[in-house]
Amino acid sequence: MERELKYVDMVEQPISMHPKKFALWLFMVTVVMLFAAWTSAYIVRQAEGNWLEYDLPQVFWITSGIVVLSSIALQWAYFSAKKDNFANLRTGMVLTVLLGIGFLVGQWYSWVALVDREVFFVGNPAGSFLYVITGMHALHLISGLIFLIIVLISTFRLKVHSQAMNTMEMATTYWHFLGGLWLYLFMFLLLNH
Repeated sequence: MERELKYVDMVEQPISMHPKKFALWLFMVTVVMLFAAWTSAYIVRQAEGNWLEYDLPQVFWITSGIVVLSSIALQWAYFSAKKDNFANLRTGMVLTVLLGIGFLVGQWYSWVALVDREVFFVGNPAGSFLYVITGMHALHLISGLIFLIIVLISTFRLKVHSQAMNTMEMATTYWHFLGGLWLYLFMFLLLNH
């Protein structure tokens, strides 16, 4: 009998993950690889010369603060969902969506500021890289906002609660990922522009 118990203790339990969460993690790895490729290409191309020097728009600082606040609001909503505090859950989700929209509006104004400084998508690779990197991040952020809006609607239908956290966990993971990605990109651009 003791020998059988030792065998049971030695058997490893399989790692299980919801298939949608697994797909989300694979997607995020793909996004990391894309942005790693773009930032690497940025460094390589910058070293070749003919690189436009310009100041980054000040609005990047504001949008960075907005993305941090949106992650805080979403984490508050997540904790509220785990405690079945539906009022705070909804408030946190609404705040997160509004801050996400605010981030996108800020990114639009950063492009306006770049045009005012005569940094265009064409004409110099420095501008092209900046528009591609920030534009692709904005595109991924739009997908995150769509996901958040779906979760927000689910919160009003009482489909997100302590016993049904899968979509909330996925939205939180993806949104924090996008926020972290933006902070990385902003620091990268600050150090390499």
